Amino acid sequence: MKQIFSFLLVTLLFTPTAFAATQINGAGATFPFPLYSKWFDVYHQQKPEVFVNYSSIGSGGGITALLENTVDFGASDAPMNEEEMKRAKVPVLHVPTVLGAVVISYNLPGLSTALKFSGDVLANIYLGKITKWNDPKIVALNPGVKLPDTAILVVYRSDGSGTTSIFTDYLSKVSAEWKKDVGAGKSVSWPTGLSGKGNEGVAGLLKQTPGAIGYLELVYAAHSKLPVAEIENKSGVFIAPSVAAVTAAAAAALKSMPKDFRVSITDASGKASYPISSFTYLLIPSKMKKEKGQLVLDLARWVVGPQAQKLAEPLHYAPLPQSLVGKVLTQLKTVRLE
Repeated sequence: MKQIFSFLLVTLLFTPTAFAATQINGAGATFPFPLYSKWFDVYHQQKPEVFVNYSSIGSGGGITALLENTVDFGASDAPMNEEEMKRAKVPVLHVPTVLGAVVISYNLPGLSTALKFSGDVLANIYLGKITKWNDPKIVALNPGVKLPDTAILVVYRSDGSGTTSIFTDYLSKVSAEWKKDVGAGKSVSWPTGLSGKGNEGVAGLLKQTPGAIGYLELVYAAHSKLPVAEIENKSGVFIAPSVAAVTAAAAAALKSMPKDFRVSITDASGKASYPISSFTYLLIPSKMKKEKGQLVLDLARWVVGPQAQKLAEPLHYAPLPQSLVGKVLTQLKTVRLE
């Protein structure tokens, strides 16, 4: 009996350490969270000894957690800015994992036709200058659609968000007034509206608030069965968000992709491009302790590989272009393990 007790005591003492050694902790963007959840579950099934613990807290929170060294990797839709990069103890690699669309959704009961918006009209709605759904500027873009004399309630993200960064980056490109008065970033001073936390919070507010308009990642709108608008792109074509339209937006960026992959693809050229598209990134320190670092690198290589990328499209994300994958794998080879 004493031997059995001693064995159980040893097991209890050492098992937590064993599990801790195989757990990878990450935090950040809600934009890719539905796909990341699927990826990390499949990865765990293939490698039961490795568990990926990912907290969907927003891109701003993910960057902060990485800089404070409380996670093994961060995740963000918005590339870290120069100030954030300088705060990092070691250089941070931006590993593009997938592409997605930020969509404009709304709650107008009884409306069956997808609405159309231009960048200028969206900027004026979010600036608080267009306040009714039957405003002449919205009506002009949607001939034949009976729009109600209902107040527009703007919904935006309350947390530091890569989705917000993508949307405000787009608005800053299409509206000089927005760029001057509000600007782009993970958090901005919104002129009007109501806030929700995370893509989930925005989706919830949209669903329960007639007259609301908001921005969120495509899969959240699809999951909540919310309508999505067609957005006028740089070529003057109204485009619905789709995997193909996001891929088209990325095509132009690939011709001049910077070596660190920090790039904006909003308001991309091309008739088939959806204008509010973006890469999303894993943020990985360029120097890590050998044991944990090897786990992170193995995960990153799997994420950009063919098995993981095939899981993207069913969840409304666009896979990485093959021409980019090789460059990402080369970048990962630069990580130092000590």
